[in-house]
Amino acid sequence: MEKMILNGEMKDRSEIRIDIEDRGYQFGDGVYEVIRIYNGLLFAGDMHIKRLFQSAELISISIPYTQEELMEQLKRLVKTNDLQSGIIYLQYTRGVSPRSHAFPFHQVEPVYVAYTKEMPAAKGEKAAVRAVTAEDIRWLRCNIKSLNLLGNILAKEEAVKAGCEEAIQHRGDIVTEGSSSNVFIAANGAIKTHPANNLILNGITRQVVLQLCGKLEIPVQEEAFTMEELLKADEVFYTSTGVEVTGISEVDGKIIGNGQTGPLTQKLQQAFCQEIERQCGRI
Repeated sequence: MEKMILNGEMKDRSEIRIDIEDRGYQFGDGVYEVIRIYNGLLFAGDMHIKRLFQSAELISISIPYTQEELMEQLKRLVKTNDLQSGIIYLQYTRGVSPRSHAFPFHQVEPVYVAYTKEMPAAKGEKAAVRAVTAEDIRWLRCNIKSLNLLGNILAKEEAVKAGCEEAIQHRGDIVTEGSSSNVFIAANGAIKTHPANNLILNGITRQVVLQLCGKLEIPVQEEAFTMEELLKADEVFYTSTGVEVTGISEVDGKIIGNGQTGPLTQKLQQAFCQEIERQCGRI
C-alpha cells in the first residue's frame, strides 16, 4: 500500500483526510515543491527544501521542522514506497480555519502533505519541442512557489490547444518564463535568461544549469530579453524538475535555429546528466 505523509505521520493514501476549510483548498494559501528522484535519491533536495522554507517565510507560514528534519522525512517516504525513479510532491498550507480572507486571528497549525509518484528518468539528449507565447497575467510575486497557479494553468492550456508542449510567457515585449519552466535563449555562443527577481520563479534546475554554465565556461547574462530576441535566437531551451533541460524547436510557428536541439543545449543536457550521476548515480 502506497504511503503518504500528513503532518509528519506516515499514512496509507486511503487514510488521508483534508478538512474542507483548509486554506490551501479554499484560497490556495500555501506553498509547495516538487523534487526529482533518481535511483531512490533526492536530486538537489537541499536546494528544494531551502526554497520551500523561503517561500513559506515570505507568506508568513511557519514550518514546524528544521530543513534537516523535513529532508529525513522525505527520504523515509521514498524508501518506504520503494521509489527508484519519480518525484516527491509536498505542500504546506496555512492550516484549517473558518473561511475569512484575512489570516486567522487564532493560532492554527499548518497542514503538510507529501506523496511520491513514479516517473521514468530521461537519459541523454531529448527531442526538442514546440512552444507558443502567452501574455503573462500572473501576480507580481512569482518568486514565491505558491499554490496559486491559475495563471500558469491558463497559459499551459493555450499551449496544449495549439498542440505544443509549453507556453512561453511575456509581460509586454519582455519574456519572463514558461508556464511551468524557466526559459533560456542562446545567441553567438552565449546564453541569456531572465534575472531571478519577483517576475519569475528561480527554478532549481535553472540554478543547476547556471552552475554548469560556469563550469563549462559558457557565457551567461541574467537579464531580460525581448520577444524579438526569442524568435531570432540561435537556440531556445527550457528547464524544470520534470523536463530537465529540453530544447525548443519552434515558437509560434517560427523555427528556431535548424529546428533541432542546438549544440549548447546538447552540451548542457550532457552536463546535467553527469550532475545527476554525480549526486544520485548512473541512470
